[in-house]
Amino acid sequence: MVETVRAWVKELEGLHERVAHRFSRAEPRRRALAYLKGLVGTSERKNSWQLAEAAGEATPDGVQRLLNQARWDADLVHDDLREYVVEHFGGKGAVLVVDETGFLKKGEKSVGVQRQYTGTAGKRENCQIGVFLCYASEHGAAFLDRALYLPKSWAEDPSRREEAGVPEEVSFATKPTLARAMIESALAAGVSAAWVTGDTVYGGDRRLRMFLEGRGQPFVLAVKRNEPFWRLDELRRPGQVAADELASGAIAPKEWARLSAGDGSKGPRLYDWALLPLFRLQLTEEERYWGHWLLVRRSLEDPEELAYYVVFAPKRTTTLLEVVRVAGTRWSIESCFESAKGEFGLDEYEVRKWDAWHRHVTLSLLAHTFVAVVRSEEAQKGALLPVTSCP
Repeated sequence: MVETVRAWVKELEGLHERVAHRFSRAEPRRRALAYLKGLVGTSERKNSWQLAEAAGEATPDGVQRLLNQARWDADLVHDDLREYVVEHFGGKGAVLVVDETGFLKKGEKSVGVQRQYTGTAGKRENCQIGVFLCYASEHGAAFLDRALYLPKSWAEDPSRREEAGVPEEVSFATKPTLARAMIESALAAGVSAAWVTGDTVYGGDRRLRMFLEGRGQPFVLAVKRNEPFWRLDELRRPGQVAADELASGAIAPKEWARLSAGDGSKGPRLYDWALLPLFRLQLTEEERYWGHWLLVRRSLEDPEELAYYVVFAPKRTTTLLEVVRVAGTRWSIESCFESAKGEFGLDEYEVRKWDAWHRHVTLSLLAHTFVAVVRSEEAQKGALLPVTSCP
């Protein structure tokens, strides 16, 4: 066990060396390593006081300087993070997963905070919202990118922007717009992904879907029951109907297939699935290469409980089994959120400003990814590391 921990520390120092050149001065460079060690350590909480204590410091002043005043660019460290994730988890059938999570806060000073709905609490709370991009493959899952959602109440308030250090070029953007920017950045950087998936927040955004179609990027995106789609009526005239109406009566009993959307805490996530082709006007050979489908998921416990997904992928090679796998991959980001918050202090920061938020979150994601990589490597060797991470 001692040898395993020593090897783990050495590997963490090796990861730090990959990002060390992003810090121009020795002090923030040294503190960044101490911060990473604290994040992956055994402290009960990962706030400034406890991270400082873990580093042997009497006050959190140095930790706060690293996040607030020191000169370094979190976006450049993020580039190193992305490279590290793909280097270790890159796979042929990899999926980019988009989702958001809430950070519950008190007061009105933390950048982007307001009363808004968050799935973290399941209701409207005073919180910040972060949109994240996760990379998932057969080798593992980890975060590629992050973006802080800036509500209109903040984006259009010059005094609050100035106090929180929001850059001038940052304007209001919806969550799907933030997701699109992160996906576009990842693809432009050479990240290879077979699919994109996300929940109804993203599947319901037609501009995001059109962007992905324009890039020839296959996707399986959840949509609400009233999402409109095109179909041909009995006279072969095109018209729009809601997803639930399209599925109603159109799926014969023999067309349902019972498949697992991946393993959960209680074993395989079994549902009944069906795939319905959607009408699209396709005039060119390139357009006819692509298929559009409505994927329908039915609960085994309650057959009236249905969920819907829109699918865009090559016609000839796409199977129901594959799109079900992709739909199930969306849960990987939820596991990563749980791990990053529970083990690596993702939500335990004590900062208010724009740069500080991105700095802490980036280092937290780097710590999370490091442990996910080491655990994956140790699992392949039949060994276990005495810390937890995303499955």
